[in-house]
Amino acid sequence: MVKAVCRPSVALLGTLALMGSVIAMSGSAVAEIVKLRAELKGSNEVPPNSSTGSGKAEASYDTETKTLTYVVTYDGLTGPVLGAHFHGPGEAGKNAGIALPFKTVESPIQGSATLTEAQAADLLAGKWYANIHTAANPGGELRGQMMK
Repeated sequence: MVKAVCRPSVALLGTLALMGSVIAMSGSAVAEIVKLRAELKGSNEVPPNSSTGSGKAEASYDTETKTLTYVVTYDGLTGPVLGAHFHGPGEAGKNAGIALPFKTVESPIQGSATLTEAQAADLLAGKWYANIHTAANPGGELRGQMMK
C-alpha cells in the first residue's frame, strides 16, 4: 500500500519540478529589436523655420545588447552642416541638450552606440530627436522626433 501512495507522489513532484523550471525559464527577458523613425523638417524645430530642406532618421535599438544603430539622411539645406546629433530627453515642441553626437555630419550619417538604461528609456519613450544644424539655422535647420 505504501508503494502505491509513493509512486503518484513522486510523479507529481517530478511534474511540479518540470513545470517550475519551464516557468522560470519563460520569465527571462527576450531580446527585441525596436525600429524607430523620424521625418526631419524645419517646421519641427523650436522655434520652427522655413527651411525647404528635408531628411529622415531611421534607427534600430537592440534591447539585449543596448545598441542603437542609425542612419540619418538629409537634402536641400541652406548651407553646410555644422553639427548633427540626437538630443534628449525632450518631447516634441521642447528643446533638450545633446544626448548622442554623430561622428560625422555628411549625409548619410551612419553610426551605432551603446546606450545607458536612462538613455534607452528616454529614446523608447519618444523623448529623443535628431537635429541638423547649419550657419543659417544654428539652433537647428531640420528636426525629427524619434518614434516607434
